[in-house]
Amino acid sequence: MTLRTVTGSKGMVTAPHWLAAEAGLAVLQDGGNAVEATVAVAACLAVVYPHMTGIGGDGFWLIDPGPGSQVYTIHGCGGAAARADLSLYAGVEAVPTRGPLAANTVAGTVSGWAAALDSVASTLPLGRLLRDAIGHAETGVTVTAGGAQVAAAKGAELRCQPGAYAATFEPDGRPLQAGETLRQPLLAETLRTLARDGLDSFYRGALAERIAADLAEVGSPVSQDDLAAHDAWFRDPLHTRLRDAMLYNSAPPTQGFASLTILALFDRLAAHAADGIDHVHGLVEATKQAFLLRDVHVGDPAYHEFDWQGLLSDPAALDGLAARIDPARALPWPQPPQWGDTCWFGAADSEGRVVSAIQSTYFEFGSGLVLPKTGITWQNRGSSFRLANSGWNALKPGRKPFHTLNPALARFDDGRVMAYGTMGGEGQPQTQAALFSRYARFGADLQSAIAAPRWLLGRTWGEQSTTLKLEDGFDSGLYDALLRAGHDVERVGPLTAMMGHAGAIVRHADGRLEGATDPRSDGGVAAW
Repeated sequence: MTLRTVTGSKGMVTAPHWLAAEAGLAVLQDGGNAVEATVAVAACLAVVYPHMTGIGGDGFWLIDPGPGSQVYTIHGCGGAAARADLSLYAGVEAVPTRGPLAANTVAGTVSGWAAALDSVASTLPLGRLLRDAIGHAETGVTVTAGGAQVAAAKGAELRCQPGAYAATFEPDGRPLQAGETLRQPLLAETLRTLARDGLDSFYRGALAERIAADLAEVGSPVSQDDLAAHDAWFRDPLHTRLRDAMLYNSAPPTQGFASLTILALFDRLAAHAADGIDHVHGLVEATKQAFLLRDVHVGDPAYHEFDWQGLLSDPAALDGLAARIDPARALPWPQPPQWGDTCWFGAADSEGRVVSAIQSTYFEFGSGLVLPKTGITWQNRGSSFRLANSGWNALKPGRKPFHTLNPALARFDDGRVMAYGTMGGEGQPQTQAALFSRYARFGADLQSAIAAPRWLLGRTWGEQSTTLKLEDGFDSGLYDALLRAGHDVERVGPLTAMMGHAGAIVRHADGRLEGATDPRSDGGVAAW
């Protein structure tokens, strides 16, 4: 079935699983605002999309309160545990990607929910916002084909981890298959406790004690003191000016700087048509310039002095970077990539609020640790730390790791507001650039901008190569033109989840809403 751009006027939600989109819309219909709806979506995704996200991960929010108001961001990301120092990893060359030593940072997702709700006039009780998530965890949710595929592919490395992974996701001694029912009663009880005792109970109080005991039982270095020391934080978003819009994204430790830089550079390049050689080559080369800066200067802001906003606000500096791009030849690309799996989702309400949000446990099922009494899948975001005394993303207690997560938002000069984003690690800035430029620069329909074939420089979803990967469906001459320009082209077949699960909502100046979701996901757009 061909997806079409969904329209509405009173409210809209898009998410990579249809049940989460429906949960958010129901909150809007019950009188909630876009922030409250997004909390409901986030909680629901933690249950119905557990291979991609969960309350044991991190999250970032970008919120536009409406015309005349300032856009703001919330960082719900945790730092490394007090015990997570180099001595803990003596004898290994890198932080493991699975297991207890991979679960070395505090989970910040729930703190982000709390901060977001505190930033608006919340009208619905927390129990209402978490209602659908609790119900799906208790009674069960049907496993999708995509979820079953991930569980089957990763089962061997996950079922051996301490904790309740096997009992939760392989209750019959094998990965659950598409069409079977996933039940998570332990997680349901944890969500009920959050609804009853408040979101802060994740970090302080009786629930925090149980989470800390769970973490200790499975061997994680994260302690009750680490949980109690954590809080989400508000930050001014990074922003950059294009010819007809102001773009916003999250500040470090996220790679939002790279996402904005790519589009700022492409705005300075000649490109005549969507998905032509000058469009794709231009964005790929802008990506390279942005990533070269990102991989040196982006991380925990407490350890960096680079003026990210200064560069994004300096036309001359951006002109200079754009001038490094050869319109005919590809820059050789041997750079090591980042990777990870994520959920982006967005919401808009009739009062003018627009929310762009993203949360993740990093790899599929995070560290692989499912806490045995609380049912929480804990992230492995801290596996990206370098085991070094100093330098970029070096492990230190309390330090926040580099984040691929970054939610995006644009305010157009004509009054439109666009929230957009995707999962996909290294591919997030690239997919954002593809869908935004198709829609904003070349006038593509919103759904078509997302559904059209995409590309990826580098790896994601476990891919090891750093080739320029392209889906089938582009004009046949594009592949040859990219090869002639010096790109290391790899064709990956039809639409694939490798390219991320994107979504977008556009609010027009007259209040009309448009929304789109990715055919590569199990997503949906819910509107009224």
